[in-house]
Amino acid sequence: MSIDIKAVADAADFIVDGYAYTKDGGTVHVLNLNKPAAVWLTIDGSVLASNTDAIETQIIVDIYEKNKSFLEDDHAEILSV
Repeated sequence: MSIDIKAVADAADFIVDGYAYTKDGGTVHVLNLNKPAAVWLTIDGSVLASNTDAIETQIIVDIYEKNKSFLEDDHAEILSV
């Protein structure tokens, strides 16, 4: 199964350090855009599932904690280049 990286990136709520964070109901799907690895988080940042090592999972959670306010609807903003 191949992942359409562009589609994932386009649908992401935010991207930081190559990780695309996408809110889906009560969970957040995180995909490493540079290699096939993913983490599923609850909205509060708890890890539900991961196919990354413990260090990468912690990096993903730390990035999420610093940026999760961008998932709130009133903070949504589209930037174009």
